[in-house]
Amino acid sequence: MTITFLGTGTSQGIPIIGSTHPVCLSEDFKDKRLRVSVLVEWDDYAYVIDCGPDFRQQMLRAHCRKIDGIIFTHEHSDHVAGLDDVRPFYFRQGDIDIYAHERVIASLTKRFDYIFETKNKYPGVPTLSINTIENKPFQLKNLTVVPINGMHHKLQVFGFRFKDFAYLTDMKTVEDSEIEKIKNVKVLVINALRIEPHLSHFNLEEALQFIDKVNPQTAYLTHISHLLGFHEAVENTLPEGVFLAYDTLQITL
Repeated sequence: MTITFLGTGTSQGIPIIGSTHPVCLSEDFKDKRLRVSVLVEWDDYAYVIDCGPDFRQQMLRAHCRKIDGIIFTHEHSDHVAGLDDVRPFYFRQGDIDIYAHERVIASLTKRFDYIFETKNKYPGVPTLSINTIENKPFQLKNLTVVPINGMHHKLQVFGFRFKDFAYLTDMKTVEDSEIEKIKNVKVLVINALRIEPHLSHFNLEEALQFIDKVNPQTAYLTHISHLLGFHEAVENTLPEGVFLAYDTLQITL
């Protein structure tokens, strides 16, 4: 299994438009972060978790020629705004599978009503095959995926476990019963927005505490804002086995 970090930034990305913050002005490519997303590949299958407003750019950069589906964590714009850009895949492959909580499906149907239109549909619009997921395992081809339920302030979000890889983003609270589902995974990805506490995201301290509970072999931090600091400087402060993810990073399990 190969995981490619398509984006590791928060909702505004880094650099932020018009910002003169030192991290936004950094020349280090690891400090330049598109909106958060990963590509998960195994055998001949490829699934994307979330498709935010940078989806097109991410697919081009990753030289991705086909996807078997998109899995959504939740409906916020930085996770769904690129949905229309699945069109090239649809033109080559046909209907594209999407997987999401029923609330997220309802939000997508409202936001992208022209995609879900069944009468007089514009011919250039993609067609999506809807798969509603709950907090129980579901199947992607030959692999069982385990949802991990969490709260993004007052909004329910899903993380996902793929064998020994677990991906959670936009988490603020996770019940112990959900943490049990991912204990001792080989690789954990978890959000760490900034140093200071935040209403709806783990800050760095909370992310490290969460990693201690899960006890993975290796952990990567994602959904990072400029307020976390420079990539190189922050990574030098992290415990053994914990790293900052960065755009284009690939890991293999």
